[in-house]
Amino acid sequence: MQKIWRLLLFVCLCAGFSAAQGSLRSLTILHVNDLHARLEPDADHQGGFAYLATAIRREETGCRACLLLNAGDLVQGTPVSTIFRGLPLYKIGNLFGFDVSTLGNHEFDYGWEMVPRFVAAARFPVVSANVADASGRLIAGRAYTILAVNGIRVAVIGLVMQDLAGFETPDRMGPWRALPVVETLQRYVAEVGQRADLIVALAHISDPEAEEILRRVPEVAVVVSGHNHKGLTDAQVIDRRVHVRVEGYGRELGRLDLRVDLARHQLDSWNWRRIPVDAAKLAPAQDVASLVAHWEDRVARRVDVPIGEATREIAGPELRALLERAMAEEVGADFGFLNAGGIRDKLPRGTLLARHIWNIMPFDNRVMIGRFCGAQLPEVVTRGRQVDPRHTYTLAVTDFTVANQAGKGQLGTRGLEFPRAGPLLRDALIDWIRQKRVLP
Repeated sequence: MQKIWRLLLFVCLCAGFSAAQGSLRSLTILHVNDLHARLEPDADHQGGFAYLATAIRREETGCRACLLLNAGDLVQGTPVSTIFRGLPLYKIGNLFGFDVSTLGNHEFDYGWEMVPRFVAAARFPVVSANVADASGRLIAGRAYTILAVNGIRVAVIGLVMQDLAGFETPDRMGPWRALPVVETLQRYVAEVGQRADLIVALAHISDPEAEEILRRVPEVAVVVSGHNHKGLTDAQVIDRRVHVRVEGYGRELGRLDLRVDLARHQLDSWNWRRIPVDAAKLAPAQDVASLVAHWEDRVARRVDVPIGEATREIAGPELRALLERAMAEEVGADFGFLNAGGIRDKLPRGTLLARHIWNIMPFDNRVMIGRFCGAQLPEVVTRGRQVDPRHTYTLAVTDFTVANQAGKGQLGTRGLEFPRAGPLLRDALIDWIRQKRVLP
């Protein structure tokens, strides 16, 4: 009798083990963020859309259960995007084969009216749960999508940072506003309910918002984020839930290999890798390279024009100071101020092209000029320079700064008036370098 009981126990244990193993399924999430229209490799031979496509296709080869996700800011950063208002990037992006994409803040840079055109041009779902008008209508048309991969029902919910308005001017946002990230996500998690085995937040958000999702929305197993261009060194893990992000500008591709427990709707295990996109070691995908060349040819005559020389590379705070000086001198101001986040590249050593300035300053920001007594000038403007509190000084900033004076990295004040409009900042910088001829 004892032997029979042992045999029954063994059978039950085997059955339980088999059932547990049968509820585990594999899934690979490939992901990118903040591609910012960087169609060509950078000066260090990193990135480039044709090389990124090759890296994606290499990782997809032999992958039975793969999803490719884009966490926003596909547009804005190079002349093709600026001149043609972002639309070519979605046409080229179709060749990547995204399964799902979400909106970033820079998708609004050309005015909210372009967002529906991006969604229409995309041959992949564009999801965004928390950008809505007063009636609750979503600008992207859908908050999430549910995909079936290897027997796993994967819900992907799109999100953008709640402070979206702080990254745009009011005219670009129009009637649209960003709703709270976590509360909106919780609403759609409840709506998805039992229709999904795995919930992914595809989110263009700040790091604190990503951490808040992991802590407050336990139904979300994976957060794939964008917005911060620096990739995470390691996956952020809280209670067996995972947050990942790679470096922007197409310099990296992320690969997150998962084992999903269908019975418990949670992760059993995971492994995350950041894969460099090294243009010196990869062959370009010819279909992508051909379309990139088509669009680059359409802007080359306008931007690949020599404007001066640089005796060395100029980047970081030194570049910011140089550009502020250039802006001030071009409009006859005493001070110039640029928010650090508005500078998107560096000046290389050697011949400078107009393209380099377009890459540094891709935004169509206009110089705005105001006159203020020294006591009104914030420290971020004077930076230690002696000013007479009673003397009147001229300050040049951008229209973006005027609209977001108190925003992060801005003037830190409110109510300063800049009644005079100058040239586009990009044009002013190009003209200044032409006059200087050589930057020491």
